[in-house]
Amino acid sequence: MTLAEKLDRLRLPTMSRQLDQALQHAAEKNLSPAAALEWLADLELEARNGRAVQRRFHFSRLHTQHSIDAFLFQHHKSRLQNKARILRLLDLDFLAKGTNVILVGNPGTGKTFLSKIIGWRACQANRRVLFTTAMDMLNQLTASQVDHSLVRKLKFYTDPALLICDELGYLALDQQTSNLFYQIVSSRHGLHHSTIITTNTVFSEWGNILHNTTIATAIVESPGGELRSLPARRRQPSQRQQGSAGVDTG
Repeated sequence: MTLAEKLDRLRLPTMSRQLDQALQHAAEKNLSPAAALEWLADLELEARNGRAVQRRFHFSRLHTQHSIDAFLFQHHKSRLQNKARILRLLDLDFLAKGTNVILVGNPGTGKTFLSKIIGWRACQANRRVLFTTAMDMLNQLTASQVDHSLVRKLKFYTDPALLICDELGYLALDQQTSNLFYQIVSSRHGLHHSTIITTNTVFSEWGNILHNTTIATAIVESPGGELRSLPARRRQPSQRQQGSAGVDTG
């Protein structure tokens, strides 16, 4: 059995493929055996990380891999004014803290696009991400109550380090779906997992879409992490939300 075949048996495919090139490179650069081995190991680690990122992306259901360069800050002056605050989200510090992010804005202001940019950045950091619309998530949870798979389905939405819940508020929720939504948010808080919510409904009107103001207030002010909001121009969020910071996406 050759050395390359042994590396394959050890599940080191990149080292196996790059072996001849590494030996040639080591000879040309007069590298020590240890240095050549380290170079090969670095190649293997880089390839493994790339495969892990692609697995995260496949699970995430993001479907696109856009960087912040694709987000047009010149689209509206408010984006330029809050550029630093938006860019800070890409540091992913909010994930480490279990912080939630709420993107509030009128249709077409880039909320979903920005949330997917953040989601792809989290995938690149090898964090588990899941993108879903609010209604699809709630329909899945409602259906799971019928076939008695609710516990498993709740775990599907609470386990990822980052859940992106898109388009909350396009349809009003009834008591059952509002309770399910609160269960997801509160469970994720308990796990210190972050949630990004995009909505075109300002906080003061959440009682209209979450069945009643009690559930809405419990979600907006739930413990376990500050809320960062990116509101539309029409109204600023209440300052009593813990740690909230208003940013206008235009």
